[in-house]
Amino acid sequence: MPTENTSLLEHRKEALARRRKWRTFIDITANYGVGFGGVSVIIAIVLIFFYLLYVVLPLFANASIQVMGEYSAPGGSDYSSELIALEEQNEIGVRFTHGGHAIFFNAGTGNIIEDVTLAIPPGTAITSFTQGNPVTRLVAYGLSNGRVIVARHQYQLSYPSDQRVITPRIEYPFGEEALLIDEKGRAISQLELRATGEALSVVALLEDAEVLIAHYDRQESLLEEEVSLQRTVFTVDHGMDFVEYLLLDKEQRNLYLADRSGAVRHYDLSDRESAVLLGTTSVIEQGAQISCFAFLGGELSLLVGDTRGRISQWFTSQDALGNKKLVRVRQFQLDNYPIIAIAREERRKGFVAADDKGNVGIFHSTAERRLLVEQTPQPVKFLGLSPRANALLIEDKAGSYRFWKIHNEHPEISWSSLWGKVWYESYGESRYIWQSSSASNDFEPKLSLTPLVFGTFKGAFYAMLFAVPLAIMGAIYTAYFMAPRMRRMVKPSIETMEALPTVILGFLAGLWLAPFVEDHLPGIFSLLLVLPVGVLIAAYCWHALPGRIKHRIPDGWTAALLVPVVLLISWISLSLSQPLELWLFDGNMRSWLTNEMGVSFDQRNALVVGFAMGFAVIPNIFSIAEDAIFSVPKHLTIGSLALGATPWQTMMRVVLLTASPGIFSAIMIGLGRAVGETMIVLMATGNTPVMDMSIFQGMRTLAANTAVEMPESEVDSTHYRVLFLAALVLFMMTFLFNTLAELIRQRLRVKYSSL
Repeated sequence: MPTENTSLLEHRKEALARRRKWRTFIDITANYGVGFGGVSVIIAIVLIFFYLLYVVLPLFANASIQVMGEYSAPGGSDYSSELIALEEQNEIGVRFTHGGHAIFFNAGTGNIIEDVTLAIPPGTAITSFTQGNPVTRLVAYGLSNGRVIVARHQYQLSYPSDQRVITPRIEYPFGEEALLIDEKGRAISQLELRATGEALSVVALLEDAEVLIAHYDRQESLLEEEVSLQRTVFTVDHGMDFVEYLLLDKEQRNLYLADRSGAVRHYDLSDRESAVLLGTTSVIEQGAQISCFAFLGGELSLLVGDTRGRISQWFTSQDALGNKKLVRVRQFQLDNYPIIAIAREERRKGFVAADDKGNVGIFHSTAERRLLVEQTPQPVKFLGLSPRANALLIEDKAGSYRFWKIHNEHPEISWSSLWGKVWYESYGESRYIWQSSSASNDFEPKLSLTPLVFGTFKGAFYAMLFAVPLAIMGAIYTAYFMAPRMRRMVKPSIETMEALPTVILGFLAGLWLAPFVEDHLPGIFSLLLVLPVGVLIAAYCWHALPGRIKHRIPDGWTAALLVPVVLLISWISLSLSQPLELWLFDGNMRSWLTNEMGVSFDQRNALVVGFAMGFAVIPNIFSIAEDAIFSVPKHLTIGSLALGATPWQTMMRVVLLTASPGIFSAIMIGLGRAVGETMIVLMATGNTPVMDMSIFQGMRTLAANTAVEMPESEVDSTHYRVLFLAALVLFMMTFLFNTLAELIRQRLRVKYSSL
């Protein structure tokens, strides 16, 4: 027997030792597993942060240039240049000379590819030159006999043997024969033209200071075998002593005449047979003169360079009376020397300017940025900017050419364009606007993140306004006053709500709740006012009942009696919605809000978002807050009650203070959920980036905007990177809130840990 007992004892010791080893192994594995998981989460978050930063940082890179070639003027200096330009691939440049030659050359080396002599009529002299809208590649020579010859430089791409070949040529879209402008045959001293489709408009300043406008409309015969031009000519009564500059916009509706003193006259040419003076504006400060006059890309804004090295941007805006006037929007400074050349970007709101000292600056108007300033050995005479704005051809006064490659990918971005008010073209004032794309290349990107951040906070505010009182009050009652059996049914039911996909909530909110709220506005607002009062009245009536009736309901089950009360009050309020609307708002509360109160109403608005997103946030806040309250040590509550405190005094002065760190964490986690919510906001609002705190207006949030526009953005474009910047801002906001919440929670824990 002793041997058996000893053997059994040793066997048990061995089993116990094995169990302890296994338990130790499990503890160590769990310890390292949990630690590895926690560190992995931190590493993942850090990697996400650095990836966002990696994509965003190129937005703030400065512009730079790379010198690709220097050479003397192609074709020699027998004739002075009138224009230099580059084709889109930056391989071929063209130089138009005063002698009527179009010289095509290799942009990198200056080697001549072809020298084309334009069809200048014999016996006439060239007296003026102009370039049309750079997008159309039109040029025109004004002649001494009152005629104009219009040409276009074109570049044909072909791929023989899979090698790209660019073939330049000169075309005459309106015929090789010179177009008649002045029947009297007076010489054209200055010229401006624009063409759109089948129409051509030419503005000519004649040698006697008379300004003529000729419109040509292309007409085809019935069988489309013959093409003719119908001509309409009229005189502009400008009343100026000297006209130094002419500008006609691409729509052929706005004409600007200017002199060197800074007086600009703006004419409306909509009539096509007369010019209506809209106003005269002085665009130069006293003591300076206009030295350069050009359009910004899109031809809605004027760029005025002066003799003091400043370039100011002007465009037409309407005053309070609806009158159009030129207003100065912003101003740039290159140096203190006269601006002598401006080349605009074709597809963005940027431009390159050069002064009489040899300074060349790259600017962007919307961002109000001077991106780069470079010095050339000789003062610049002409600038030729490529269509993609990634190369620049320079001719200086010594006849030398320089070919620069430009690295300037994201000039639209600056602190002011992202966060400040910007005065955009065709707007009456500075505003915060997000509008990232348009169907036209002339579009001015509006990439302000301010309305998106505003919309994020607005949606979160109304959601928390709806969710926090219900969730916290429900958590207090469930954890402290409710019967255990009822709590075991209520708590899991509310937590199950968290499993509902937000896309389903957004779908229901957008397609059912939003129209329902619109149709029952008086009932919804009366419900919000009447329901609390009704609950208080029901509570008072319950308190006034005899004890023998009240004692039939077990403690902690009285809340169930409020369910029919809430349902009854809700049904009554919604049933009275239409009679209330007829009685108080003449049958249409939405029209009353708009017409009488001046409050615009969107069907999908912040009220709907507050209900839907609040419904999604309630389970998070309720579950964490209820656990925190329920976890308060029982000896604290029992001791408080034993000392004579009432249950409510115990709740307010002991339980809530002890549970305050957990309650605060619940609120902050709910706020984080509301700030980062995407689908509900996307589907339950108009998704319009407006800055209006009205509960009847929608919004657009950072998360919803990223979800909507990311699939359509071009990879590595400014739009693409700004969307990543929005994600980074949202990431940092969430991180800041969580960090602040943790600091406050720790302070609350330390403060009330002695209870």
